[in-house]
Amino acid sequence: MDMHQDGHHIPAVVIGGGQAGLSASFLLKAQGIEHVVFERHSIAHAWRTQRWDSFCLVTPNWQCQLPGFPYAGTEPFGFMPKADIIAYIEAYAKSFEAPVQCGVTVRHVGHTGGRFALETSSGNLTADAVIVAIGGYHRPRIPALGKILPPTILQLHSSDYKNATHLPPGAVLVIGTGQSGCQIAEDLHLEGRTVHLCTGSAPRVARRYRGRDVVEWLHDMGHYDMPVEKHPQGAGVRKKSNHYVTGRDGGRDIDLRRFALEGMQLHGRLRDVSGTTLILGDDLAENLDRADASSENIKDQIDAWIAAQGIEAPSEPRYVPVWRPLSPAKEIDIATAGISTVIWATGFHSDFSWIDCPVFDASGYPTHTRGVTPLPGLYFLGLPWLHSWGSGRFSGVARDAAFIVSTMAASVHQKLSS
Repeated sequence: MDMHQDGHHIPAVVIGGGQAGLSASFLLKAQGIEHVVFERHSIAHAWRTQRWDSFCLVTPNWQCQLPGFPYAGTEPFGFMPKADIIAYIEAYAKSFEAPVQCGVTVRHVGHTGGRFALETSSGNLTADAVIVAIGGYHRPRIPALGKILPPTILQLHSSDYKNATHLPPGAVLVIGTGQSGCQIAEDLHLEGRTVHLCTGSAPRVARRYRGRDVVEWLHDMGHYDMPVEKHPQGAGVRKKSNHYVTGRDGGRDIDLRRFALEGMQLHGRLRDVSGTTLILGDDLAENLDRADASSENIKDQIDAWIAAQGIEAPSEPRYVPVWRPLSPAKEIDIATAGISTVIWATGFHSDFSWIDCPVFDASGYPTHTRGVTPLPGLYFLGLPWLHSWGSGRFSGVARDAAFIVSTMAASVHQKLSS
């Protein structure tokens, strides 16, 4: 199709050329539905540019189950590093000749006369259906406190961190203990940097328990299949942080207490900044205990599953804290601590402002059921907890894409035949 010719019409448009958009494209092609995939940058762009050098998956490779392209490597129980993740996604696109147009920005999506009108950087067109597959992590979230830190401090978001050598000499303050914050803090710590880490409420999980990776147990127990409406927190779980763990060096726990024994400085939340002084919360012990309790609760569920299923599995002693904060600091003087860099591991804002369709709630989040919005023909794919815990992962995107494409196929085929 010639996207430089305004007024072109196509049955379906997929926005986003990552694993979610490509999964939809594969299934649309299998259905014989003409479509195009618009990717603002390049295939697997976020994996390529918004991850640090030592990044690797935290879920085992066997969970990479994109439609028609399951992981076929030699390490199903390993964890792909960044370069292999990019290669996997690129190979997927090539395997079915995905109709991806890279370097095309969709600037506006509207709906009129029963069709969607799209304005793009390469021309305007209309479509019967649109699948928005750009995830939910769009704009780095940096708290207002960043504006009052001393100008001598280098500040960057976790999505901009690459490695320790790219930072100026001095100590590094990492703020946030979700997956990115903990893994970046570990990366810096292993490189011999002095690390200060402001903790939060993110939970943690053990890498292995009773002879298997915890992901294997949770998979067998159906946790990744649980629909959001059956989760105890309901839709509220979409706003919760993922459990921190790592696949680095074959996979292991991230135990912040052990890091503390090795010299990492752990703190409560960053509450305020006064000149060169950081004001800290008194919640360090609470944050560590809560994270440990989450991990132990998962082990309780695994124990119950093993007993109920009559599975033979080795016993394993429970975790015993190796360090406890006795008198955590209430404030840090930046100069005295030698802090030269602050890394904000504080998540992202979603931004769907360019979609001019009545499908968003007051916070700007799309209203949907399994990705199907109230506006016929408009779908979302790849959002965390779109339908289940697996939705934002390689493990669950295939099922979500299959549901969405099957839902839209009947109406698209009907329009094509009318």
